[in-house]
Amino acid sequence: MIEISRERAPKAPRDVVYGIYRDGDNNLDQVQSAVIGDAERASAEDGRLAFTVENTTHDGTRGGSLHTEDGVIAGGRAAWSARPAANMASPQELAGFVERTLEAAHARGGEQAVWIELVDHGGGDGGGLEADSAHAMMAMPAMAQAIADGTAAYNRLHPADQRHVEGVVANQCLMSTLGFAEELSRAGVQYVAASPETMIAPGVPSGAVAEAVQRGGGDPQATAHGIVDAVMDRQYRLGGAAYRPAAAFNVLDLAPAKIAAMERAVRAVNDDVAALPHDAAGDAAARAVRTDGTRTPGMTRFVDEPGLPWHADRPAEALYARMAHDGHLPEALRRDAAAAAQAVGALILADRESARFEPGAISYRDAVGPTVHFPVDAKQYDAWAKNGVSETDNRFFKDVDGRDAAGRLGAVA
Repeated sequence: MIEISRERAPKAPRDVVYGIYRDGDNNLDQVQSAVIGDAERASAEDGRLAFTVENTTHDGTRGGSLHTEDGVIAGGRAAWSARPAANMASPQELAGFVERTLEAAHARGGEQAVWIELVDHGGGDGGGLEADSAHAMMAMPAMAQAIADGTAAYNRLHPADQRHVEGVVANQCLMSTLGFAEELSRAGVQYVAASPETMIAPGVPSGAVAEAVQRGGGDPQATAHGIVDAVMDRQYRLGGAAYRPAAAFNVLDLAPAKIAAMERAVRAVNDDVAALPHDAAGDAAARAVRTDGTRTPGMTRFVDEPGLPWHADRPAEALYARMAHDGHLPEALRRDAAAAAQAVGALILADRESARFEPGAISYRDAVGPTVHFPVDAKQYDAWAKNGVSETDNRFFKDVDGRDAAGRLGAVA
């Protein structure tokens, strides 16, 4: 693991349209409503920032009935219209919001950078955007496809203006994963900002992150470090006690060449594991791989519940680095693991990790960058698939032969 040097030189600010897609159709409605106020503050302080918002909430109506508010926030002022509650777990709903946000950028004119923040529950490669009234949650690949579909709809209306979503901010738990990174890259997104671990609501300070995008001036390093600092430096209070929203947070570069290199490297490791012979030497190597996985703690570290699927979502760079230094493994596997660690590390533009995160005063020093679903026993393999939340039903897990490797480790039920 390496410390990425921070670039602090001031950058020329730019115009930003920042879309907030907030699903309050669940138990996070009240606490995550703070993101709207933060956006109003940021727009009042900087005229180059504008926000589009789709906010499904119980707030603001007599009797607290669920409804959806569509709004634009600019210059500290918000203009809202209300409609019946949308199904925020619908990919079509998200695609429509992406298209409207791109239209808002077009209407403002000039070179507007467009970022989208997804605000709600998250479950890593299992998806997110939980809509309780619809008894639904959006699958992870569907989130990325919805962004692609909304962008395509906009581009069809404006063929001369190939505007796109530059970055996605996941104000959701557990969404810094290799799988989500790959899907977003396919959708044409350049950057994703997310936490590999469970976040504590209200999570991302939306206005401060939008300001970081604006002040980054289009420089990837400056923008990424500004976003990470905005999240990791934020402090909230509950009943007089201070807490921070994230144990770790990072920004990834989704350049197609980097994503392709990462995918090839991860597939090589999995293929090496799957090919371990079924003899004494191969079985010993498989046990060593399982030990390396066990010694690389997964996520939801502060929840003592063995059935959670995210315990198998391990920091990918740390996992592959551990395998690369394991003298019990064949040389080819160690070499490929080193290449995988390097390829994952090349995606990371900025990151910060807490040494003592509450609750539990747990260290996340090793949780650098995105996670990979790497089960080491059958109980960890896609543990919530029977509940409709699958971490393996996506192109990335299939493309990198994840099931083959898990099968050799005895980790497929």
